[in-house]
Amino acid sequence: MFAIDAFLRFLAASARHGGALLAVGVFGGLLIPPLADALHWFIAPNVVMLMTLVLLRVDMRGAVFHLKRPARLVAIILFHALVAPVLVWAAIQPLSLDPGIAGALVIFATGCAATSSAAFARLVGLDAELTLLATVATTLLVPLTAPPMVHALIGIDLALSLPAFMARLGLVVGVPLLLSLLIHRLAGAERLAPLGPAIDGAVVWIVVLYGFGVMKGLADRLLDDPWWVAQAATAAFVVNFGLNLATTLAFAILIPLGGWRPAAAAGLMGGNRNMALYLAILPAAADPRVGLFFALCQFPLFLSPFLLRPIYAGARRWGGRKARGAAP
Repeated sequence: MFAIDAFLRFLAASARHGGALLAVGVFGGLLIPPLADALHWFIAPNVVMLMTLVLLRVDMRGAVFHLKRPARLVAIILFHALVAPVLVWAAIQPLSLDPGIAGALVIFATGCAATSSAAFARLVGLDAELTLLATVATTLLVPLTAPPMVHALIGIDLALSLPAFMARLGLVVGVPLLLSLLIHRLAGAERLAPLGPAIDGAVVWIVVLYGFGVMKGLADRLLDDPWWVAQAATAAFVVNFGLNLATTLAFAILIPLGGWRPAAAAGLMGGNRNMALYLAILPAAADPRVGLFFALCQFPLFLSPFLLRPIYAGARRWGGRKARGAAP
């Protein structure tokens, strides 16, 4: 019993230091290639485990609240799938970017939200339920929205196989949903509630292991053309945090969502896109460096909770002082 309690405390502590651990994961996989090779096989089961734990932490009342007021959710989905790619395309037009980087930036902006978005939102104190619903919705829609957007903006035929995509969707969403429902049924809400911090810590470690595995082969590719890699890595950070900021401002100012917290949640998922799907279906005629760019996108994705958490914490303190000042 002592060992179990100690392990649960360790996981809860991991959740509190999740941002730093995620940074260790993504850099560790790059700096220790044998470890990245050894854990690469774990990527698929890792995604299933991650989504299962995320679903275990869903506040059903919060999810139902968003579903009963769908305008906000629909606005986020449409901005994510249709507006963001146009913004990125327009932003790069005046720039003399490498064609591989320019094309990859637009394709990136058409991607669905990263599977880890809801977990990251919880880590930094944002609306995890809103993020989860939007993530699932954009994942369902990406085979319908991404190919025409990519073709219209940059003329690349992004051939997404619908049967293959649905099979993948069943693995990363359907299986975790069934597993989470089974665990809820067997354990019960009362037993699961006190384990919340430990579940969050387990999510952190699963994402860390994913970070190790997804870096397989990247170190060798970095040495082939370090100058191009430096440009691509800079572009990956700019598009991630740029879309995050643009989406947050859009929903905080132009299309108010009811406060900074849901707007920031929309921004976080707007910057963190799921590139694993595209790595598997890029056409043979595509620039091979596009795939390398997608691998580099893992760095801002994993570092975003670490880098942005202080900003969100400051926003919460500011919001609290403003609310107290407005109280009668």
